[in-house]
Amino acid sequence: MSSIIEQAVQARLVASAPKMESVPTTLRYDRADPFAVSMEFPAPATLEGTEVSWAFSRELLAAGMEEPAGVGDVRVRPYGWDRTVVEFHAPEGTAMVHIRTSELREFLERVDGLVPQGHEHLFLDLDGDLAELMGGGAC
Repeated sequence: MSSIIEQAVQARLVASAPKMESVPTTLRYDRADPFAVSMEFPAPATLEGTEVSWAFSRELLAAGMEEPAGVGDVRVRPYGWDRTVVEFHAPEGTAMVHIRTSELREFLERVDGLVPQGHEHLFLDLDGDLAELMGGGAC
């Protein structure tokens, strides 16, 4: 079984103009980093013209579908009955995207099938991580 889950979702970029632009986005989970998920945006969707990836807690994503969550660079909150808003805060500004809550639930169900919530610590490679920090030698 693969240790990585990817799911394409359609995000709608919230802008000051009345029309929201649809942006192809990829949600990604890697069992090697069991507490995190990432959301990847293709180059045409970013101000810099390069692919951008934001990593944040899978717990934040799950909590934010039910009620506002997060106080840092990434914040998540429900929007109506079928959408979730993910806000990305950076020194350059704030970007907000709307995503269908059903797509997020489907993604998190797949993630839970790979690494059940609450069991993430069982998938950490603390010895390997420590060896990498210490210069790549074995512990």
